[in-house]
Amino acid sequence: MNPEQLLHCYGRMLLIRRFEETVQALFGEGVIVGTAHFCIGQEASAVGAIQALRPDDLVTSNHRGHGHFLAKGADPKRLMAELFGKATGYSHGRGGSQHVADFSIGFLGSHGITAGMIPVATGAALSQKLLATGRIVLCFFGDGASGQGAFHEAVNMGAVWGLPIVYLCENNLYAMSTSTSESFLLGSVAERAAAYGIPTASVDGNDLSAVYDAVSDAARRARDGEGPTLVESLTYRQCGHSKSDKCLYRTKEEEQRWRERDPITRLAARLLDDGIATEQDLAEIANSVEQEITAAVTFARESPEPDPATVTEGVFSDFDGML
Repeated sequence: MNPEQLLHCYGRMLLIRRFEETVQALFGEGVIVGTAHFCIGQEASAVGAIQALRPDDLVTSNHRGHGHFLAKGADPKRLMAELFGKATGYSHGRGGSQHVADFSIGFLGSHGITAGMIPVATGAALSQKLLATGRIVLCFFGDGASGQGAFHEAVNMGAVWGLPIVYLCENNLYAMSTSTSESFLLGSVAERAAAYGIPTASVDGNDLSAVYDAVSDAARRARDGEGPTLVESLTYRQCGHSKSDKCLYRTKEEEQRWRERDPITRLAARLLDDGIATEQDLAEIANSVEQEITAAVTFARESPEPDPATVTEGVFSDFDGML
């Protein structure tokens, strides 16, 4: 990546971090209700992977999807409004944290069901191949999803049909509270892809460039008709599985080791060491991000509530017809 791209990525990563921290605080204040799954600590994985795509490529996400969505170009105002349950949100206040989409930017959606979007991504890749669009699909999922049947069925189908898709596993070492050391006999998720005969890469998910390079290679293969690749991004969530998780299953020493590998801190150090940015430059980016977050919260607070008259819109089944 050139200096301009690196600076852009730093800004995106910082935006994701501050968005998540702000939402976390708003939950604590009782302003936002429900649940959310934050990606604090995993920003390089989302931004590095999506930076390797073309703007018209497609992305699917999972329950921990705010970072993926913002990295793809989502409007923080509309995403924040969705979390507030407001009519101006991406799902008009109906989807909440886990169910948002914007087809205009190629974000096909996030999903609350573990591994639920992997078959959707595979189907989207099939459509791109049949229509010869030249676009590829990037499918995000976590290490826990790789134990679901949907993962194995979809990846096998993608492999057999040579689909233009990159399966990207964000392995943050825990499926809720279960460590990968307890749930995997193999050393990594990437090793599982050998059963389907597709290439793999296992990279430091807290290193922006490592993720970017791996996904760039996988995207080239997919676009050249060489089929899927499974990229494993080894990262760590610096927070609980969800907002109510106190992380009692992890040691403070483990958490501190990973904080020392914080992806944003590492990228900032690189920008300074390579002379790409000064401390003043980084401060200006941080100030711009704060303004964007403040504007998003203000927009969400001032947005209207959904009109009760629209409550049945977008509903697939109507109980009135069953009575």
